[in-house]
Amino acid sequence: VQLQASGGGLVQPGGSLRLSCAASGSIFSLYMMEWYRQAPGKEREFVAFITNLGSTNIAESVKGRFAISRDAAKNTMYLQMNSLKPDDTAVYYCEARERGNIYWGQGTLVTVSS
Repeated sequence: VQLQASGGGLVQPGGSLRLSCAASGSIFSLYMMEWYRQAPGKEREFVAFITNLGSTNIAESVKGRFAISRDAAKNTMYLQMNSLKPDDTAVYYCEARERGNIYWGQGTLVTVSS
């Protein structure tokens, strides 16, 4: 399984970005995909997940501002980020799970700054 994250960039506070994570390879056994982020000098933290049945969960720190979704036909997961704050600045990673394996994408940098 290969994961390709994209969509990061520089955005002003209050702005929006949509991250994408495209999965390829043997994806049929994946049951969950997640977004994590790691800010400079901090540990990686959970942001959101979506299961193959469409169940979702969003971290409290971003609830109400971020939304996770997927397009099964495109094998792609999205993270819509609204009302961005400087504290959202981080490298965002996508992750996918199947029984016995966890796969990570390369990360995409989001910088929120005026």
